[in-house]
Amino acid sequence: MGIYLNPGAKALQQARKSEIYVDKSGLIARLNRIVDARERFICVSRPRRFGKTMAADMVCAYYDRTVDGAAEFEGLEIAKDPSFDANRNCYDVIHVNMVDFLAAEKDVDKLIGRLQSRVARELARVYPDLLFRDLSRLPDTMADVYTQTGVQFVVVIDEWDCVMREKTTDEDSQRWYLDFLRTLLKDRSYVALAYMTGILPVKKYGAHSALNMFTELSMLRPLWMAPYTGFTEAEVRSLCKEWDRNFAEVQDWYDGYRLSLPGVRGQAQQVVRTYAPHSVVMAVSSGEMGSWWNQTETFDALRRYIVMDFDGLRDKVTRLVAGERVSVNTGMYTNDLGNLASADDVLTLLVHLGYLGFEMTDPVGIGDVFVSNREVAAEFANSVLASPGRWTGLARSLADSKDLVEALLTGDADAVAEGVARAHEGVASVITYNNEADLAATLRVALYAASSRFRLVREAPAGKGFADLAMVPLASSPGPGVVVELKVDGTADEALAQIHERNYAQALDGLATGGLVLCGIAYDSRAKTHTCRIELQDPA
Repeated sequence: MGIYLNPGAKALQQARKSEIYVDKSGLIARLNRIVDARERFICVSRPRRFGKTMAADMVCAYYDRTVDGAAEFEGLEIAKDPSFDANRNCYDVIHVNMVDFLAAEKDVDKLIGRLQSRVARELARVYPDLLFRDLSRLPDTMADVYTQTGVQFVVVIDEWDCVMREKTTDEDSQRWYLDFLRTLLKDRSYVALAYMTGILPVKKYGAHSALNMFTELSMLRPLWMAPYTGFTEAEVRSLCKEWDRNFAEVQDWYDGYRLSLPGVRGQAQQVVRTYAPHSVVMAVSSGEMGSWWNQTETFDALRRYIVMDFDGLRDKVTRLVAGERVSVNTGMYTNDLGNLASADDVLTLLVHLGYLGFEMTDPVGIGDVFVSNREVAAEFANSVLASPGRWTGLARSLADSKDLVEALLTGDADAVAEGVARAHEGVASVITYNNEADLAATLRVALYAASSRFRLVREAPAGKGFADLAMVPLASSPGPGVVVELKVDGTADEALAQIHERNYAQALDGLATGGLVLCGIAYDSRAKTHTCRIELQDPA
């Protein structure tokens, strides 16, 4: 077992001993279909906290010829697949994490030299009887092993794009690095499989397409990787059942990524509901629902992008914070952190970073982006609150939200009307009331603070129709349930009457034991005023 050459199965063993382990070994069966084929170059890009390294460790353990894969993968999905024995433990595996090399050598030339030297030395130790032409050139060394032994390589490069992310303005370093990877991998018969992971896809770094042999599997186009990108809904349901957690709360906090899985043999495309693994693991194991995002990355990483001075970006971010979807053209983005040229570029980057979900509406790359879930919504709110000069009205509305929620729960209708009016002022340049949907977007901004105590359900099915908003108390914060009905150019009395007439409170049956708050909110477009009526009902 080596550090870079045939690293063994220790990382897989540690993962399987974890309190929570979700079997993603089905990924290997899909990789087995392309081993030693023209399609053998795969680049998987996904955000931090999405299990890239754990998947890479599993791939290494399966192909590593020094590992007893029959024992290590016993009981996992791949062990039942017909391809399990065909490629298991048949290759020399080279596994490098580029972050480690970049930490040791900031100069890219030295980084490349260090990588080649370290891996070549391990190859020379493992094959002492072979004739090596030049141990300073890793491609030559790997070719020497292959031509003299017939053993091919599986090359796994984790965080491959860290050089591109750190050297955003150093085009020469980027080009040297890409050329090295191309020389190492492209058209090399010694490569049985190349599996790279990163945050960004590979192709569009300027005009340099050195790695155009890779198939990109990203948050925009995950293709067959969709079920393996994060936790699926079925996997999260299973974890909640095992740990006796409330699935609805976990779903409300962490669901939100919609990854498209292409249909097979004429079947319709499927949408895989995807959850960020790190957040789910922390929430389920601890029993604490909340934002686990900032354990690995502060909201400053988001703030630096949403405050950029691109035309239309602030309006689009305001709509996203208000819970709306925004159309974006992802096709022009060059996958380069140092070359953002438009609001669409920023929003596309935020999809790759995991801050936004994406659903494609046109094959050329046009689709809708949206704030993925409540956890990510908290990061957007923190970013806005930390930049009040840029977001004066919106930041004030978010800061006032806690007081408005208390007013709602205590039945202070005037304070609620005033709070919603202030929120409207904060977003009025972007969201003008044409219908109840626009008013609902403003209300979601105004009630942002409610997310710490309630699960907010839009268009909640109940009685004879759908309530505009239902607020279901979390198990950790028992209290009254809330039903809100909205009217534009109607009256608050009419909105409250509709709640009764259509029995909207049925949406909270069995979910709220602390009584009910029934609220009607109306906006008069001529007088430009908000009114509110609230009815408090004691527990039955």
